[in-house]
Amino acid sequence: MIDRNRRYAASMAGRELKALFRAFREGDELSFRRAAQEIIEDEEAKQHTALARDLRALLAGGVQTAIAPDVALPAPPKDREGEWPLAEIRHPQRSFDELVLHGSLLRRMRSIVEEHRKWDELDRHGVPRRQRLLFHGPPGCGKTSAAEALANEIGLPLVIIRIDSVVSSYLGETASNLHRVFEFVREGSWVLLFDEFDALGKARDDPAEHGEIKRVVTAFLQMLDAFRGSSLLLAATNHEQLLDSALWRRFDDVLEFKLPTVHQNRQLLRRGLPATKREPIDLEAAASRLKGRPHAAAEKVAWDSIRYALLAGRESVREDDFRRALKDALERPW
Repeated sequence: MIDRNRRYAASMAGRELKALFRAFREGDELSFRRAAQEIIEDEEAKQHTALARDLRALLAGGVQTAIAPDVALPAPPKDREGEWPLAEIRHPQRSFDELVLHGSLLRRMRSIVEEHRKWDELDRHGVPRRQRLLFHGPPGCGKTSAAEALANEIGLPLVIIRIDSVVSSYLGETASNLHRVFEFVREGSWVLLFDEFDALGKARDDPAEHGEIKRVVTAFLQMLDAFRGSSLLLAATNHEQLLDSALWRRFDDVLEFKLPTVHQNRQLLRRGLPATKREPIDLEAAASRLKGRPHAAAEKVAWDSIRYALLAGRESVREDDFRRALKDALERPW
């Protein structure tokens, strides 16, 4: 019996190693990580905890190298019927240099990137990782852009959860969809973003919510507690006051995104409308008038100014283009 078990274990290990080498040869990132994960779990089952820990750390530490943009990404997880994708997977394009954020916030995000590269060292010393992050603040203040930049700086694909597909009207299906998402993430290395997170994490004591939402929040809390591996989980919300109180302590760090200052509005306008693309325009006064609006307002002014100039057959933005764009941005709700 012992010899039979040994032969079976050797056969299993052989298949896993073949799968690992085959995935490496074919450049299949997801299959490589699945095979590696199976080997790690086998070592854990054998009580080889030190080896399993070291292998997991190596797998996590190696993901700081970005996946080349020309490498095809795997298909996203789908619902039970296989009809609707539950996420969008993309190669992140933005970088920290493109963001206009408060200095302390940007420093904290840079420290998260640096920390991710040293997760194996933290693990060896028993220091908990900052692996689950909550972004909150007014809409249009750069939370989604920051998530994309964070993924780009770390060097991982960005997985954006499609809340409209995950949340189902069928009893029990939302929790089932969430399980599929977390199972998919467990098999690779990603930056996972739950945008509009308040749709999933509403307070369970809200009398307006039915029992299904309460069960979803409870299930999600359990999934957050069990979240492991080499991925980073981000949740972003514009309505932090709606979140269940138990969710806050499940996150390893909470980052607040504030409305831009006048100086930041000026930065956004200058980036969007460099001197080479415009005639002399008073950006200083416009930056002051945009105070109290989100980053998206200044970005809209820049893009609309260019749009109006191009539609008029000009490549250079004139002051009347800019005034029209600024008026539109100030009049619309944010």
